[in-house]
Amino acid sequence: MRIISLDVGERRIGFAISDTNLSVALGLFVYERKSMEEDIREIETIVKKYGVEEIVVGIPVDMNGRIGKNGKKVKDFALEIERRTKKRVVLWDERFTTNEAHRIMDLKAVNQKKRKKYIDIMAAQIILQGYLDAREK
Repeated sequence: MRIISLDVGERRIGFAISDTNLSVALGLFVYERKSMEEDIREIETIVKKYGVEEIVVGIPVDMNGRIGKNGKKVKDFALEIERRTKKRVVLWDERFTTNEAHRIMDLKAVNQKKRKKYIDIMAAQIILQGYLDAREK
């Protein structure tokens, strides 16, 4: 069994996948969004290719804990993923994941130009690792 996570943005979706032991999150790739239909088809392809049983979708939550306008869009997208894939979809608070990804890139001294294509993958990886770590408890 494997779990994937999605860091859903307006233009891109970062993908990460668990190892088969469900202990480590691995960055997968960044998908350039096209349309709802094509985006869902891409997710369905990944689910089939890797034998995914669960999908974690990072949801943007405001600092006060509320789901705002962007969060509602992501939630609707997640519901459509669940409907189409027939897999369990978990919404996971993604607050600070992009900031954390930038912090890690700063520590590794990755320049701004190079990090752009990796930041969404790393954010998805941070989302998934948080979820995997929480499941163990």
